[in-house]
Amino acid sequence: MSAGHLRCIVAAFGDPGHVFPAVSLARGLSSRGHEVVVETWPQWRQAVEDAGLAFAGADEYQVFPPPKDGSPGGGEAALALMPLLEEFRPDVVVNDILTLAPALAAEKFGCSRATLVPHIYPVGNRGMPLFATGALPPRTPAGRRFWEISDRALERGLLRGRDDLNAQRRVAGLPPTARFHGGISPDLALVATYPQLEYPRKWPAAVHVTGPMPFEVPHPDIDLPGGSDPLVLVAPSTSQDPHNRLVRASLSALADQPVRVVATTNRVVPSKPIPVPANAVLVDWLSYSQLMPEASLVICHGGHGTVARALADGVPVLACPAAGDMNETAARVTWAGVGLSVKWSLTGRRSLRWAVAEILSRPSFTERAREIADWSAHHDGAARGAELIESLAAGSLGGWDSNPQPSG
Repeated sequence: MSAGHLRCIVAAFGDPGHVFPAVSLARGLSSRGHEVVVETWPQWRQAVEDAGLAFAGADEYQVFPPPKDGSPGGGEAALALMPLLEEFRPDVVVNDILTLAPALAAEKFGCSRATLVPHIYPVGNRGMPLFATGALPPRTPAGRRFWEISDRALERGLLRGRDDLNAQRRVAGLPPTARFHGGISPDLALVATYPQLEYPRKWPAAVHVTGPMPFEVPHPDIDLPGGSDPLVLVAPSTSQDPHNRLVRASLSALADQPVRVVATTNRVVPSKPIPVPANAVLVDWLSYSQLMPEASLVICHGGHGTVARALADGVPVLACPAAGDMNETAARVTWAGVGLSVKWSLTGRRSLRWAVAEILSRPSFTERAREIADWSAHHDGAARGAELIESLAAGSLGGWDSNPQPSG
């Protein structure tokens, strides 16, 4: 259904894994005739405007714990956003899961608000592993009891987080909340991942798995290594590997293997030269649109955007998680049967060589990845997100039953 012409602000944390889904959602809204402003870090102005969208610069601020050194926190940042809201008068504000200020500002302004989660849904389910531990679901009653006990420790952290949030709400002139995960809208959360990567659970009615929301800054094609051997793409994190460890280890591990390798530093400048074997090419940036359809395997840190992009082209993944939610994405890759993972502490020449050979020799990984690619081809995450935002604005938002589900 249509909610008529909407004015929307889509706000995003400045890392590519958060900006790109936000821009994708904003384009989805704009294509349906809505007026959209993207609020994010200044370095993305050109990319946002090149996508045909209006841009508003966002200041960086500390969310949790509240800053103690006099630097602005989420509450002060929310107050600084109010002039934009007063001028633009949005019907809906969408905050990225890491951007608290737009959520507080939207509540203060009184408009509808939604949250974009650009990865696996982080709110756990009782008896399941804590988010970002990288653990797989328990298979025994004892395992479930272990995680139920762990939930008690998590609750203490949630209480502390709620106290920190309420301190920022007080600064913004808002009343305290009793909710945990108060930065996520209680009215609509868009989880931009594949349902095939989400563990079975009872879903809150306001939470909808839309499918990923891809976006790419255009980049010229590169020359690929010659030959017909399987192509392995090494696509590290833009923020979690300052010494290019994954690229170095991958190039060394695959130097004498029957594969072709394309690796990118993703503009993380090497502190010392990286040896490049004869079967490989190393660049500072590349186009996923060029490389993913050609690849037989993607090696990455487990950043959700890279994993989602690989699976959209039916390419299995070897995840070497470096931190945080990468551990969770790596666990889901293994659980869904679309690849393998290697612990960051064990990531080295031998482990990578073994894992690459294992994935390339077992067709089931590619077959499962292609099943997800087929689902992706029929489900546009940004379009689905735009539909849900329209329903939110119209006051007719449905529950979980309206979500797309994987077949089989």
